[in-house]
Amino acid sequence: MAKSLYETLGVSENASADEIKKAYRKLARKYHPDINKEESAQEKFKEINAAYEVLSDPEKKQQYDRYGDQMFGGQSFHDFARGQSADIDLDEILRSMFGGARGGFGGAQGGFGSFGGFGGFGGMPDLDLQARITIPFMVSVLGGKHNVSAGGQSFDIKIPAGIKSGETMRVRGKGKQYQGQVGDLLLSVEVAPSKEYERKGSDLYKTFDVPLKEALFGGKIQIMTPQKEVSLKVPQNTKNGQKFRLKGQGIPDRKTAIVGDLYLVANVVLPDVDTLDKELKAMLENKL
Repeated sequence: MAKSLYETLGVSENASADEIKKAYRKLARKYHPDINKEESAQEKFKEINAAYEVLSDPEKKQQYDRYGDQMFGGQSFHDFARGQSADIDLDEILRSMFGGARGGFGGAQGGFGSFGGFGGFGGMPDLDLQARITIPFMVSVLGGKHNVSAGGQSFDIKIPAGIKSGETMRVRGKGKQYQGQVGDLLLSVEVAPSKEYERKGSDLYKTFDVPLKEALFGGKIQIMTPQKEVSLKVPQNTKNGQKFRLKGQGIPDRKTAIVGDLYLVANVVLPDVDTLDKELKAMLENKL
C-alpha cells in the first residue's frame, strides 16, 4: 500500500519529525502561491500542507500509518486529489471526509481537523467516541469509581486521584465498532465545585469555625478532612483568616506523585451579644 502522504513530502516512512519538518519547509517555499505562479502550484501546496498536518501530529500520523490510503477510498492521495472535478473545492471535500477542519489547507497554519467519519468514500472511520463527564469533587481528590453512560452502554470507570477539569481520559474498547475493530472512549473531565474545599494546584483549602473562647485562649477543634477526622490544636490569640497547614493531606500530582498540603483557614465565630450573660456583657462593654 503506497504511503502517499510520505511521498507528497518526499520522505521515507521512517523519517524523523525533524526530517518531515525540513522537507515540508523546503516544499512549502517552492510551491507557495505567492512565489510559484504556476497553475498547479496551489493544489500542490494544499497537498503539501495536508500531508504535513497529518505527519507532524503524532496521533494523526499513527492513524495514517495504521490505515494508510484507505482514508482516501483506497486511492493514493495524489490520485484522490487529481480525480476531483475542477469546480469542486478540495478543501471542502477533505473537510467532509475528516469531520470538519479548523481552517482548511490554504496556508501553513491550516488545520487538518480530527479524523471523523469518512462519508461515502469507503475508508476506515474513526472508531473513537467522545463524551463529557462531571465527577464529584471528592472523587477527583481521592479517586474512585464513576458510572458512565456512552454508546448505549453503562459501566463504571476508575477515576485516578488528582484528576482535574480539562483532562481527558481514554477508556479502551468502549468506542464504536467496525469490521471487528473497536475504538476507545475519550472522556473530557469536568470536576464539580465543592462548597467545602477550594483547590489550588495540588493544595486544598478549607475554612473552619473557631469559637471565640478557643480563639482567645486556645483549644482543640475536631475537623473532618478528605482522609480522616483530625484534632487541630489552635493557639491563644488565633486570628480570623489564620492558616494551619496539614502537610501531605492535599491532592497527589499525577505527574510527580507528590502530594500537596491541606490548609485550614480559621473563621473566628463571634457570639450574639444578646445571648451573653448580663454581667459578662457589662464587663466587656466597660473593659474593651
